Amino acid sequence: MDFRQLRYFVAIADSGTFSRAAETLRISQPSLSQQIRNLEDELGVELLSRHARGVALTELGQQFYDHARRILSGVERAREVMHARKGHPRGRVSVGLPTSAARNLSLPLFRELAVRAPDIELHIVEAMSGYLDDFVQGGRLDVALLYDHRAYDDVAWTEMVVEDLCLFVSSRHPWGRRRQVAFDRVFDMPLVLPGRPHALRTVVERLAARRGMTVDALDCDSLPAIARLVTSEGFGAIMPHFAFLDELARNEMVALEICDPTPSWRLSVVVSQRTVNPRGSEAVARALGDVIARLVGDGTWRASLSQPAIPALAPRTPATGDRRQPQV
Repeated sequence: MDFRQLRYFVAIADSGTFSRAAETLRISQPSLSQQIRNLEDELGVELLSRHARGVALTELGQQFYDHARRILSGVERAREVMHARKGHPRGRVSVGLPTSAARNLSLPLFRELAVRAPDIELHIVEAMSGYLDDFVQGGRLDVALLYDHRAYDDVAWTEMVVEDLCLFVSSRHPWGRRRQVAFDRVFDMPLVLPGRPHALRTVVERLAARRGMTVDALDCDSLPAIARLVTSEGFGAIMPHFAFLDELARNEMVALEICDPTPSWRLSVVVSQRTVNPRGSEAVARALGDVIARLVGDGTWRASLSQPAIPALAPRTPATGDRRQPQV
C-alpha cells in the first residue's frame, strides 16, 4: 500500500465513479482500476461496490475511507507546515454554496480569492442546503454555507447572517403591486418550494404547523425551474431576496415581505475539520465571510449581519441537537 493508492481511493469515493476520478486525477481509467484492484487484493477486502451508475463504499470501504482521509489530512498538514514560511495558502478547496446564494455569490468569491489567495484552487459545488450538509459530514466539502445548520462533530462554524424570507410572485400577478402579505394568506395561491430536507421547507412547515396549517406546495429543487414557475405559470415561491436579484432587476418578479409572522433562517460558514487542506480552507472561509459581510453592508444582500468577519477558526464538537451557534 502506498500514498498514491490512498489518494486514488479517496478520489473515487468522493466522485462516485471511476471515470470522473480518472479525469480529476489525470490518469487513465484502466490504470486507476488496476491500482484499486491491487489495493483490495492487498487488504483482502472489497472496498467498493460497483453498480450501473458508478461505485459505492462497502461497509469496510467506509471504514478504510475514514482512515485514508485522516492519513491524507496528516500528510497535507505536514506539507502546510513546511510551506508556512512562504505565507500563502495553496491547494484545492471545495466549497459548497446553496442554490439560493450561489448565483450571486460565486463571482465575488472568485474575485476575492484571486486577490488575497491566488494559489488556492477553488472548486465550487452548488446544491440545496440539505445535500451540502450531508457532503460536509461525509468529508466531501472543505467549506460550506449552510442554512439553519445542524450541530455535529468535526466542524468549525460561525453564524454570519439572519435572513428573512419573501414571497416571490410574477410582476403580472394580481399581488404584484403589494409590498407585503400576511403569512396565512401566502397559502391562498399555488406554491413551489424546495423539497425536504431543504432547510427552507422545514422553516415554512414548522411555522405553518404552529398555526394549525399544512403546507401544500409543488416540490422543486431547481432554482431556474422555480423561477420559470413563478414568472410563467403563476406560482408563488418563498425564498430569500438574494436568490432572485436578476429577476427583480429585470422586473420579472416582485418580492413581497411576509408578516405576522415573518419566516427567517440563519446562514453559517462551516469548515470541515476533516479537510486535507486546513490552511487553505481557513483562508477560503475568511474570504467567504468577508464577501458576505460586504454584500450585506452595501445592501445587495438583505440580511442582518451576525458577524462582521470570520474569527480564528478552531475545531468544535458541539453536542448533537445544540441549536446555539458557537463562534469558531
